[in-house]
Amino acid sequence: MTLRWKIAQWFELRWWVNYLRGKDKAEYLSWKKNYWNNLLAKIPEIKMGPSKTIADLGCGPAGVFIVLPKNKITAIDPLLNDYESRVPFFAKSDYPNTTFICCTIEAFQPAEKSDIVFCMNAINHLHDMKKGFDKLKEVCKTDGTIIISIDAHNFSFFKYLFRLIPGDILHPHQYDLKEYQDFLSDGDCKISSTQLLKHEFFFDHYLLVAVKSVL
Repeated sequence: MTLRWKIAQWFELRWWVNYLRGKDKAEYLSWKKNYWNNLLAKIPEIKMGPSKTIADLGCGPAGVFIVLPKNKITAIDPLLNDYESRVPFFAKSDYPNTTFICCTIEAFQPAEKSDIVFCMNAINHLHDMKKGFDKLKEVCKTDGTIIISIDAHNFSFFKYLFRLIPGDILHPHQYDLKEYQDFLSDGDCKISSTQLLKHEFFFDHYLLVAVKSVL
């Protein structure tokens, strides 16, 4: 898994560099902000007031932090330094309200817990899935909210096949919706909503929202 994770990280950086090559920065960031604002509108029960502290785990170069300029945000990604040096659309100085930390989610040691923890299309990029979900819960305050988006397998055959061969090389982990729900709802977290965002043949893209409560 270590080798597979390292390969996936290399391809992740390569994907971003190639994807953004030739794009206009202002146009792309405007599109991405619209994407995030539309997604946040799908979670009306979440109050995103400026007093809320935010953790954006696995943030990438254009995570949810780009649309929350009034919140205190901690953004984590092991490729942040590479993004800043190789992706011209990303500069830490553009987001003065955000503390960026270049590390894996599993290794992150938060100085304080957050009201809302995002992990958007990143959980299956991790080296250790269980440690990753445990970290989401550790970072979240009691009565706080965890929000993740995932690509979940539609067919068991392809799920097991992609575990054996790199059919989905960016993602070292391959799970279905029920398995992701079980990871998230284990222990002191309860899933409050599951939304289908996009349907495709191999994977469906879901948004999961969970509340961390006292055991």
